Amino acid sequence: MAPDAVTITRERPDTADAVQLIAELEAYLEPMYPAESRHGLSVERLLTEGVAFFVLRADGVPAGCASIKLVEDDGETPYGEVKRMYVRPEFRGRGFAIRLLDQLEDYARERNIGLLRLETGIYQTEAIGLYERVGFHRIPPFGPYTDDPLSRYYEKALG
Repeated sequence: MAPDAVTITRERPDTADAVQLIAELEAYLEPMYPAESRHGLSVERLLTEGVAFFVLRADGVPAGCASIKLVEDDGETPYGEVKRMYVRPEFRGRGFAIRLLDQLEDYARERNIGLLRLETGIYQTEAIGLYERVGFHRIPPFGPYTDDPLSRYYEKALG
């Protein structure tokens, strides 16, 4: 099988492809977690909070998305929070999640942000494994989060 031609582009989260990817992610998470344990930002909040949103396409087909919210004013060290990380099931196992994380890291570094943080659910074992493999380590709740037993919190210093 020929390798995919992969592109990652920054897009508005209200484009048709972005909205579809976010809806699929929500449909995936909804049966696993109660509403109070799902911390994804709505399309409206992604827009109003100026979150950078990226879509990965394989051979022109939307395969995944990820976004990063820069936090520089909460009294902590500035960081980028990974949000809306998703790769469609049929595209998993091709390294696309790592490519998306690399894109977010590059975006943060270009803005002199040296730390990434994220919240993920305890049932997303594949995502947890990925985050730990690429250098994220567990931390206590940060920013707006409280100690939710269904959540794990991670960070990674960018070199």
